[in-house]
Amino acid sequence: MENLYRILSRVTKPARYTGGEWNSVVKDWESTELKVVISYPDLYEIGMSNLGLAIIYDLLNQQADILAERVFAPWVDMEAEMRNKGIPLFSLESKRPVKDFDIFGLSLGYELTYSNVLNLLDLAGMPILADERGDSLPLVIAGGGCALNPEPIAEFIDLLVVGEGEEVVLELLDVFRRWKRGGTRRKQELLREAARIPGIYVPGFYQVDYHPDGTVASIKPTVSEAKRVIERRIVDKLPPPLTRPIVPYMQIVHDRAAVEIQRGCHQGCRFCQAGMIYRPVRVRTQAEVTKAVDELIRNCGYDEISLLSLSTSDYPDIANLVNELSRKYRGENLVLSMPSLRLDTFSVALADSFGDGKKPGFTFAPEAGSERLRRAINKDISDEVILETIETAWERGWKNIKLYFMMGLPTETGSDIEDIVHLVRRIRGIGKGNINVRVNASTFVPKPHTPFQWVAQAFPEELAAKQQVLRAGLRKAGVHLSWQSPEVSMLEGVLSRGDRRLGKVIQRAWQLGGRFDAWSEHFSYAKWQSAFEECGLDPYFYACRERSVDEVFPWAHIDTGISLGFLKREYERTKMGKETPNCNTGGCNVCGLQDSQDACQSKYRELVSVSKRGGQGVAEV
Repeated sequence: MENLYRILSRVTKPARYTGGEWNSVVKDWESTELKVVISYPDLYEIGMSNLGLAIIYDLLNQQADILAERVFAPWVDMEAEMRNKGIPLFSLESKRPVKDFDIFGLSLGYELTYSNVLNLLDLAGMPILADERGDSLPLVIAGGGCALNPEPIAEFIDLLVVGEGEEVVLELLDVFRRWKRGGTRRKQELLREAARIPGIYVPGFYQVDYHPDGTVASIKPTVSEAKRVIERRIVDKLPPPLTRPIVPYMQIVHDRAAVEIQRGCHQGCRFCQAGMIYRPVRVRTQAEVTKAVDELIRNCGYDEISLLSLSTSDYPDIANLVNELSRKYRGENLVLSMPSLRLDTFSVALADSFGDGKKPGFTFAPEAGSERLRRAINKDISDEVILETIETAWERGWKNIKLYFMMGLPTETGSDIEDIVHLVRRIRGIGKGNINVRVNASTFVPKPHTPFQWVAQAFPEELAAKQQVLRAGLRKAGVHLSWQSPEVSMLEGVLSRGDRRLGKVIQRAWQLGGRFDAWSEHFSYAKWQSAFEECGLDPYFYACRERSVDEVFPWAHIDTGISLGFLKREYERTKMGKETPNCNTGGCNVCGLQDSQDACQSKYRELVSVSKRGGQGVAEV
């Protein structure tokens, strides 16, 4: 890799490509049997902020006969240098070509990274399409949230892990190890055996047929080992938290240590895919969390720790945990961040109970401007509570407030957009106008496996008109307003609910130069429009069409554990403007993961009891 070091002085942020970071693992290549390279298909600073990738890296390197290394998408300047000098895609740890590894694993967390996936395969010198790779290695596997609708990316991936990976990845590697030792080297035999593992999906073993109107008619397995329905893997008990993560030499997006204090969410927001696909709730004990914080500080030297959860306020006795950490680290300048706090005064008091007096800012997500629309999306927070919460934050010293809203939500009207303006103006008036308010107005994108998977996404023209209402209404309000491009949201909507025919669109967009589509300076909707036209597919068919409740979805063969009946009921309750109570406080909502309310509530009581005692057991709910 001599050429590598000659080009690093000519690219931005060369630390993206050098490796050698604190806590990274380099094993002996020759004496290690299985060689895995893993990637989040975006820049280093994005991928290194992905906790899931870090967990898998640590898990694999704990196995004596497995080495795991990393690779991320090179920025455009680095890609140009690599192609010019004939340098193939390489891992950070050993600088070995990706093509030399047994397995190439991809974490798919955002649909707009799909063009990067193709670019990584091409930079590695590998055929883009799975069926053109024949028996050659590496085996290309993928997982992550996007694997819950794997069809748009199906033609490029050998197999996908559906659900949580901590257990199933090791089961898959056991199969790979036996296959490799067997000496046949026929990939079809490996894939057939892998397809037997619960949670493993091999796209090449399924045939998809379509109705004349373009909707899916059926999804059928073509080999006996392939299951008709692939069930999402769920880890019953969370494994020990990661306490020796890699410490980058450069600043990354989330430049702090993190402890996942619980997985899953009780809230039931109807727009939130994560709240559906990461059920049931599983909680780490307070003893586990405090021990993990100790080890992270010792192993990494961070002075900021994030307590991660989809709803941190719902962690059992969170106030006691925060008070204990505050007492233990008083005077050590440790900053504790708690993302995903509820919008209430308890969250403000909680955040105020830990820290060194710094009040950089508070982030809240009302999501909608009117109480009616918040009930429809099952986020029933009154205007009064929102204003009281932000006033409490102001009184406790927070002067910077960031607010997240969505546009294009189901049942939304023009008055709901105007209500965002009215609410923000009232918030801006708190503290006699001496509060700094930033507003982010994102676009609602319907996601698979949610109650809104049937709804039509708003057309870009509609969204542009709504954005204009916000701009006009907040122009002189002393508020910083940002929003997402309607075209970016449109493409995300297409890819999130698309079928495998979109594979040729993704490939064509990449051939036209598409990559880093999540980055505004590189996103080109014109390239994607050309790709759709050339492939004879209509993006509005995928994004802006309301589905019949009886339509077969492209992801119909993926079972998250949440029943279709529950999702349909929640969709109907949206139309009626009815709230569904939090299943923690309002009783079991029979989503499909539990047999009865009694069983659900019994497990949660056990969970809370164990967490408060600081014991080692963890219940699931």
